Amino acid sequence: MDFRGYLHLTGSALKNWLLAQLQDSVAVGLLWLMGLYALKIPWAPLWALLAALLQFVPHLGPVLSLIGPVLAAAARWQDWEHLLYLLILYAVIVVIDGLILQPYLLRRTAKVPMLASIFAPIILGILIPFWGVLLAPPLLAVVYAYKTSALRRTG
Repeated sequence: MDFRGYLHLTGSALKNWLLAQLQDSVAVGLLWLMGLYALKIPWAPLWALLAALLQFVPHLGPVLSLIGPVLAAAARWQDWEHLLYLLILYAVIVVIDGLILQPYLLRRTAKVPMLASIFAPIILGILIPFWGVLLAPPLLAVVYAYKTSALRRTG
């Protein structure tokens, strides 16, 4: 394979990763929208849209997406019960996204095995704090694209 072929394969893998990330962001935004409507949080569509956009920022984005709904709930009800329900909603969405949605979408679009997409960010996060977690998903997509390409050429 020549240099142009490597560039094409890498670009294709990154495009597939970006597609998986877009699908994940939309799914997380919809989960937020349904949950915020169920909890009757003011301006639910705005907070869901922000959560979908912030989903592109690993680890920090989901936490930042919680700030607006917390402030809106605190201003409206001024009690701990609604804030607790909001934190439970956040925890459920983070678990569903991290253990089901992201691994499934990476497997489907970028052909990355589910276990690899769960454990690679953890391992790279230990080896290269922050940057390892940030780079793990697109790096996995590229590595598995090259692996698939090599298997096709040899077999």
